[in-house]
Amino acid sequence: MDSEGTQDARGTQAGPVPRPAGPPQVPAAPPRPTRAPGMPPPPDGSAFLSWLRTARPEALPGIWRFGHRPRPEEEPERIPGRQLFSGALIAFLVGWLIWSLLWNGYLGGWWLLPLYAMIPDSWAEPHSFASVVVVYAYYVLVAGIIMVGVGRLGRWGEIWRRYGPPAWRRAPRDEPPPAPEEDPAGWPALRAAGAVDAAERLASDARAGMMRDVDHARIARAWQGVRNGRHSLATFTGAVLKDGAAACPHPSGARDLPARQARHDLLTGQVRLGTTADDPRNPYVYRGTGLALGPDLLGTSLLAVGPAGSGKTGGVVLPVAEALCLQALAGKSAVVVVGAAGAGLGPADAYDVVVRIGSPDSVYDLDLYGGTTDPDEAAAVLAEALVGDLADPHPGSDSRRSTTVLAQLLGPFRAVHGRFPSVPELRQLLDGAPGPLAALRKGLQDAGQESLLRELDARERQLAHPGDVGGILADRVALLDRPAFAGFFDTSGQSRPFSLKALDHPVRVRVDLPQRGHADASRMLARLVLAQFTVSVTVREDRSLFACLLLDDATGVITPEAVRGIQRLRSANAGVVLTLRTLDDVPRPLRGPLLGATGCRMALAGLTPWDGQDFAEVWGKEWTEARDVTDRQIIAESPAGKAVHALRRAITGKAPTARAVTVRQVERERWSASELAHAVPAGHAVLSLTNVKGEHAPPLLVDLRE
Repeated sequence: MDSEGTQDARGTQAGPVPRPAGPPQVPAAPPRPTRAPGMPPPPDGSAFLSWLRTARPEALPGIWRFGHRPRPEEEPERIPGRQLFSGALIAFLVGWLIWSLLWNGYLGGWWLLPLYAMIPDSWAEPHSFASVVVVYAYYVLVAGIIMVGVGRLGRWGEIWRRYGPPAWRRAPRDEPPPAPEEDPAGWPALRAAGAVDAAERLASDARAGMMRDVDHARIARAWQGVRNGRHSLATFTGAVLKDGAAACPHPSGARDLPARQARHDLLTGQVRLGTTADDPRNPYVYRGTGLALGPDLLGTSLLAVGPAGSGKTGGVVLPVAEALCLQALAGKSAVVVVGAAGAGLGPADAYDVVVRIGSPDSVYDLDLYGGTTDPDEAAAVLAEALVGDLADPHPGSDSRRSTTVLAQLLGPFRAVHGRFPSVPELRQLLDGAPGPLAALRKGLQDAGQESLLRELDARERQLAHPGDVGGILADRVALLDRPAFAGFFDTSGQSRPFSLKALDHPVRVRVDLPQRGHADASRMLARLVLAQFTVSVTVREDRSLFACLLLDDATGVITPEAVRGIQRLRSANAGVVLTLRTLDDVPRPLRGPLLGATGCRMALAGLTPWDGQDFAEVWGKEWTEARDVTDRQIIAESPAGKAVHALRRAITGKAPTARAVTVRQVERERWSASELAHAVPAGHAVLSLTNVKGEHAPPLLVDLRE
């Protein structure tokens, strides 16, 4: 039984994702992947049980929930240590003075009246042992009452908690193991459904150290399919009893990634990016907490802007890609990562499909038409890729005319040849070469396709017009008709093309763009992948899989149609992660719509002030409390006052002043353009978050290095 939503390549649904003839053998125990220095290993054995039983309380968006301890909304008043110790010392001296006055009789003997009322007269002379004990016990009681009073006034308890043994012993206490019916390692949901044998097998594998976080998430996903009616309980139970923790495998047979560079929590789907700084500009409830992303946040899409070297790839794209690949192995997501070759987007072994465009060693090809058989749909996607960046971001742009031109050629060609044209064939048709057009006309006449003949006639008439966009399309297609791409974009069926129609399955894909020497072609291919992604995920039948596209460099990719496509992804359980070096790479009319279409926005260190202005506008303003302090010089009128002021000026070097404080409510920017450009330390970023439910977090200063 494959994991939920997964089909093997031998099935009919896997079409555009070719795989080896047979899946590799699943080992009895999961392999141990390598890890980056400083990163904890994936949980296994007793660590897995501890990981599974650790509390994950509900928290605000973006908080790392693993072991999180909720904090109050407002910062409690914290007395400075110097003031705390001085107050405690003064309270002790006051208590000592009171006791001394009582002991020496300066305050009278009234405090001894209760003692005289309690003891009998026979104890007075001679002094017996019992009378001495009672008297001194009374003295201790009175001294204790004084000490308790001054201790409360001097906040001795706060000093004990802050600097005493309770502050030295911060080690967590060992909590007793949960009851079997409440232990998540015992699979109580399976037991409640009657699959006791399967639950016992999984619990046994967990105790034996044969189960890890990916195995637990994958089997939990398969169990969710049983509850939804996609699989039968008997099939699920049989697979678990047979394979244990290795049941319901991913089609690749992998049970973990070859390496992990970030901290992951597959129980919540989160990946930790860093730590929210202990900064006054951050809300108190977020300060010092871990900052994490999950599908609930990525479902609103993420835009990260920062200069080269600010940490976009290593601090954002790579951890998110790694998390989505782990979730794909668990059958929960499908991920496509697009970036320049050698950009450091993870090893090839971490992906099922690696498309190296322009490399003769690439096993997979890229489907230029997205796996569709509809000429109009193929024309719309291809026009967006070819000339989407040339379209005016206002109505009446060239994108619609380009779609019409391509549809006039793709429809007739497919009707004659049963396939779409290759890159050289499409270039000839757009150039208006007489030979290919005549052959296409003859094929349509022989097939009796009168409606398609009218389309071809209209295309030939437009060729004679000076404003025809066919020449522009031909020039753009010529960027792909290069010797470096000779073996790619094949439509004859002899290659192994990958299509984004495969996002119905938990597939892991990496597309390497030929950035060096083919920058224009790379940007065009990036637009193609984004356009195919937004079209494919919105027409999926099974939207239980979270689909995400990670575009490492979105320069030249943002178009009006791309912004509209991003806005539709939230309802399709999908999202995109885009990175930019600067917002200047986006046309000015599209910057506001792009920032509005993405729910998560990140400004990294080194941002320019004009980029910071766009972020400051989209983050808006908030009401804050402003304190205006005014110092006014005090003028003495009496001779004694003047003498005191002169003495004070001689000692302090300053004239005596009176301070006036005015408190008022003002509306200020959450983060100004100047602060974003100059106040964000290296390795940090300012990040605002919105999840698919509409809950949001204000802009937070985050340390991406912790």
